[in-house]
Order: sequence, then structure tokens, then C-alpha cells
Amino acid sequence: MTNGLLPEGLRDRLPPQAEAASALLRAVLDCVSAHGYDRVSPPLAEFEEELVGRLKSGRSRDLLRFVDPVSQRTLALRPDITAQIGRIATTRLAGAARPLRLSYGGSVLKLRATQLRPERELIQAGAELIGSDGVAAVIEIIRVAVEALSSAGVTGITLDLTLPDLVDALATGPWPIDPERIDMIKAALDAKDAGALTGADAKRFLPLITATGPLENALKSLRTLGIDALIGNRLAAIEAIAAAFPDVRITLDPTERHGFEYQSWIGFSLFGDGLMGEAGRGGSYTIMHGAGREEAAVGFSLYLDPLVDAGLMQRTAKRIFVPTGSDVAASAKLRSEGWITISQISALCDPKSLGCSHVLRGKDVVAL
Repeated sequence: MTNGLLPEGLRDRLPPQAEAASALLRAVLDCVSAHGYDRVSPPLAEFEEELVGRLKSGRSRDLLRFVDPVSQRTLALRPDITAQIGRIATTRLAGAARPLRLSYGGSVLKLRATQLRPERELIQAGAELIGSDGVAAVIEIIRVAVEALSSAGVTGITLDLTLPDLVDALATGPWPIDPERIDMIKAALDAKDAGALTGADAKRFLPLITATGPLENALKSLRTLGIDALIGNRLAAIEAIAAAFPDVRITLDPTERHGFEYQSWIGFSLFGDGLMGEAGRGGSYTIMHGAGREEAAVGFSLYLDPLVDAGLMQRTAKRIFVPTGSDVAASAKLRSEGWITISQISALCDPKSLGCSHVLRGKDVVAL
């Protein structure tokens, strides 16, 4: 016997957290649905090539693989649902009208945990707008994400923007650099490690480290770098996005790429008061159809575990003890009024140890 030992990074959700997780998922998906996003429910595991082949720049990292005894092909447990939405959009719903709005919610399993999130199994919910990655589409997706978090009880929401493909655009444009050194530069910028940017070509990227922070200051710094011809449209788009959310605190880190490996011109992270780490992230990306055809999309994913850990939607329900022989209709009426009824099934049942604050006496509710 192992005394209930679970694999590293996996855990049981006990009361009241398990109920809170379900309530949070329902609240988020109801909010997303109200914006016209139809829910789909892909499977927990798929053929490996489908999980990594639908998103441009998608990688096979973080996949927990196994061999399917039926097909003898390699399957993988999903570490993220976005790629599955891409598969559905390009196959089962390839002929559906665009823009296509889809939502989802379910568990994902990471190959490895992080220091910030030691759990490997997470609850992910989100929405994808397929067929456009323009400013209007991005604003809609961010609005839905912010409203979904608000509906789940998150306050003090902060929006952090990034430009995931900026370094590549600069390295192949005004700031040319040896392709073999691009990954080094990206890693140094992600870590904000100015000392790692050695050589004249790499030092050109140094100002990007300080061009971060509150949106107005970050934009002002970027406009002084002489790259406005390359990213002027993006900066104008960011200003339009900011104008759409006057009540949300917005920051910009133009080179943040960790977790944005398949995003294109814009990415974003969402944070909230009292939450450990980010509540979600999203951005624009490209879905691959067959024969090399590409389709623009934008979406977001929310991770509900930080919300559960913060105690959101953990409600204290009214529990009433129903003795043997009580009127069935009276119990049903109590449940319709929001009570949780706990029926007596033996003489040993103790109302207080079962969490009851009241007992049903005939048709009367009596406090214990």
C-alpha cells in the first residue's frame, strides 16, 4: 500500500475546492458563451502529430507520450487545448463561416511543473476567434477574457502585453544578426540579462530591456529606437487596444517570449489581485491547414487553479439534516430554496458531525 500517494505534480481536489473549481469553470464558460463562442470538447489524448502540427511554430515539448495499443501509434496527453481547437477548425469545421468562435474547458497535463505552479494537471478554459488576428479581433478576445475573469470574482485585473515576434523581425531587418545567435539573444532578453548580450550586433537589442513597464513609458521608449518603420503599425494597434480598456492597468514588455512560443504579432498575460502567478494568457497565432495554407487566429486560455487557490467561489452552503420519515415534498422544497439536504440513513447519523446547521422537524426548519 502507498497510503494514497500520487505521482509528482498531481493532486486530489477535496471539498470545498472541487466544487469551487466546477463553479469557476461554469462561470467562465457561461460568460464566454454569451459573447457567441460555441463550446467544443476535444479528447484528452490525440495522435502526437496532430497536437504539434496545427499551430505554426508549435513544438513537441511538454508532451507526455505513450503508445496506443489499438493503433500502435504514438499518442500524447494534451498540455494545452488550443492546438486541438486548431485541428477542429481546420478539419471538422473547415467549411464553417469565419470568423469562427469556439470555446472550451477541461483538464490539461504538463510533462513538467514549474516553481510557480508545482501542479502538472491544470484546469484550462478559453476561447479562440479563428479567421482574423486584426485589432478588432484582439480587442474582442481581451474583452471576453477580462469579463470572464471578472465573472469568476477576480478583481484588480492587469493586462501585460508583449510582441512575441519582434526579435525575429528586427534580426532579419534593421538589426541583422547571425541566425545561430538569435536564440541566445532571445534567452538574454527573456531573462533581462544585459550582460549576456555580447558583441556589437547583440548590444543593439539592449534598449529593449529598458523599454518595458507602464504602457505610456514603454511606447515612448520604443519610438526613440528608430524602428518605427518596422513596428509603427503594431504600436498604433497597441494604443488602440489600450484605449478600449481605460479601466485596466496595462504594461508592455516587447520581448517577453516565455510561454508565447507560437504567438505572432501580439501576446498578453492577465493577472489579478490575490492570485499567485498569471490567471491566463493569449494572443495572435497562425493555424496550419493542409497544403501549406495558413489561417490567422487570436485567443486566450485561463488557468483556473490559481483562482481556486485564492478561495474564489468557495461558498458555505446551508445544510439541513432530514430525519427518517420526513416529508419528501418538504425536503424537495428546501432544495429548491438552495438548501443542501442530508438524509438520515441510520440511528448513528449525527447532524453536527455531518456539517448541518439545521434540522427538519415536520415542515419546520429548526436551528441546531
